[in-house]
Amino acid sequence: MNVYTTEKIRNVVLLGHGGAGKTSLAESMAYLAGITTRMGRVEDGNTISDFGKEEQKRKISIHTSVIPIEWEGSKINILDTPGYQDFVGETEEAVSAADAAIIVVSGKSGVEAGTEKAWELCEKYKLPRIIYVTGMDADNASFKNVVEALTQMYGKRIVPFHFPIRENEKFVGYINVVSENAERWKDKTVVECEIPDYSRENLDLYRNILMEAVAETSEEFMERYFAGEKFSENEIRSALRVNVIDGSLVPITMGSNILCQGTYALIDDIVKYLPSPENREIAGINMNTKEVFLANYDFAKAKSAYVFKTIVDPYIGKYSLIKVCSGVFKTDDVIYNSEKDIEEKISRLYVLRGSKPIEVPELHAGDIGAIAKLTAARTGNTLSTKANTIVYGKFDISKPYTAMRYKVPNKNDIDKAAQALQKLSHEDLTLKIVNDSENRQLLLYAIGELQLEIIQSRLENEYKCKIELSNPKVAFRETIKKTSDAEYKYKKQSGGHGQYGHVKIRFEPSGNTELPYVFEQEVVGGAVPRNFFPAVEKGLQESVIKGPMAAYPVVGVKATLYDGSSHSVDSSEMAFKMATIQAFRKGFMNAAPVLLEPVMKLKVTIPDKYSGDVMGDLNKRRGRVLGMNPAGNGRQVIEADIPMMELTGYCTVLRSITGGRGSYEYEFERYEQAPKEIQEAQVKERAGKVAEGNIE
Repeated sequence: MNVYTTEKIRNVVLLGHGGAGKTSLAESMAYLAGITTRMGRVEDGNTISDFGKEEQKRKISIHTSVIPIEWEGSKINILDTPGYQDFVGETEEAVSAADAAIIVVSGKSGVEAGTEKAWELCEKYKLPRIIYVTGMDADNASFKNVVEALTQMYGKRIVPFHFPIRENEKFVGYINVVSENAERWKDKTVVECEIPDYSRENLDLYRNILMEAVAETSEEFMERYFAGEKFSENEIRSALRVNVIDGSLVPITMGSNILCQGTYALIDDIVKYLPSPENREIAGINMNTKEVFLANYDFAKAKSAYVFKTIVDPYIGKYSLIKVCSGVFKTDDVIYNSEKDIEEKISRLYVLRGSKPIEVPELHAGDIGAIAKLTAARTGNTLSTKANTIVYGKFDISKPYTAMRYKVPNKNDIDKAAQALQKLSHEDLTLKIVNDSENRQLLLYAIGELQLEIIQSRLENEYKCKIELSNPKVAFRETIKKTSDAEYKYKKQSGGHGQYGHVKIRFEPSGNTELPYVFEQEVVGGAVPRNFFPAVEKGLQESVIKGPMAAYPVVGVKATLYDGSSHSVDSSEMAFKMATIQAFRKGFMNAAPVLLEPVMKLKVTIPDKYSGDVMGDLNKRRGRVLGMNPAGNGRQVIEADIPMMELTGYCTVLRSITGGRGSYEYEFERYEQAPKEIQEAQVKERAGKVAEGNIE
């Protein structure tokens, strides 16, 4: 592949709902650019983008893939992203490296949750965008419905550049609103034709919107527009490029990916209207001078890049995907990673086309490429030189809230599974491995259950180790509500010195559930010698680890040693410790023991229309709605307290209620007494495990 300078590069991310046609569009573009001689199909598992085994098996995109194409002297780096919410981290990585976006909308399904999320991402990162409506060859596809829906949501920013000619429910051609001419498909080419009478009304409507947008680019154009003057096609295109780049205008066009119709016009529009990196800004910090470094994709400045994605694949190896922010990266360059404090030499530079690495001698500012086998590099790291150490701010990645417990059934695979999961977490920043030592369980956190299912499958098929997933244990606590007295005399005689320890202890609520216990002593007259007080406290320390009721940790207990007795020969620390342990069991169970469950502070962000359904579901889950606050753009944030055990499976339920438009986050708030039925169920379940010796 040729080396391209900054002004000739377009970095375009494909966004949209799952199944809208992003991968087939990328395939269509690659075919037109001459990369392939035959278009692959998602259904057949032979597309350039979906090269992973899981992607081919499930017929969905799981990872972001890069497909660079060459088009009339320009290079377009196409970033094909997953549409399913479980893989939003992959999408966020791709958006951070893009300079513009194509939002893909299905002509059959119309505007979906993924369309709205794509728009929100573009707004967040201030990405110019084009909307592309796919599937226009389908009988029930409607370009007009999509335009109306988007216009209702986003106003006059939505402007059709092309719209279809349909006859007898067939997609036969299109009308170019900018040039005001029509073309029909003839075999694999297009021929000019007359604009059908039934399309004149739409053409006039769309043309007026275009002209208003052009007029608003300058006072001179505005005066000419109101004077009734016509703009030349070159003036129109020049003005539209300004509008598209600043985001005040969003073109909408259409086509058929399968028939490769409309793709040519889209690629042309990408080159004509979407910005090269030189039109974008990026700044970091020069760590040597502590000053702001305005990189702005200038090839003449000191070299710097950031790793926006890491691929760790047992078949194709490890690649760090980079976007060059300034300077020129070349083979044999020595680069410095300040976050890892390591210098490494670039042995080879690549551009990745799906899974295929293509070696290149250099990458200019603004370009996207890959470096193999950078041992220390991780997603988000900045690569520069020691002489000019640059650091860029890290892009946002969604925080995972769906947790599952995992076990490795084969003990010989424990180390292998741990290493494989570590590699996968380097590749996927939304996968978190947590060692919950308190509850003696290993947890995997992800965005959703599908993501966890795929992780499990990848471990088995690619890394040859199995894990079992189950619902995580909830960290219940035991405490007491009343006061009780307990006495226990530990006495053993077996020849020689015996064992004797006698304690009387009062147990009561301490009022502080953040501490397991509070120990005090009120012994008078030396009934229990002072040198045995530490042994009594040690007995308490061991007792609160697993409570008498359901073997959960104990909190909020005050134990007061007020009497007892000792033997001048047989008393020992061990005897007093054992006496305390037995007294604790007895006294705890006589002081109205209860289970406490963790309660989380939950925030659910949803469109207004789903508020009633979401609150109803929270009530069913024993949630207490605390309030509802507007979040702008027709959305609400519902705040509620909810028991942690009721959040199991909530991700799937919320998506079902809101059509994928809702999101949530939570954090630990406090412990509360569990309802009687929950307590009884837990005590019964744990009693069986204690009897079997299965309490971990």
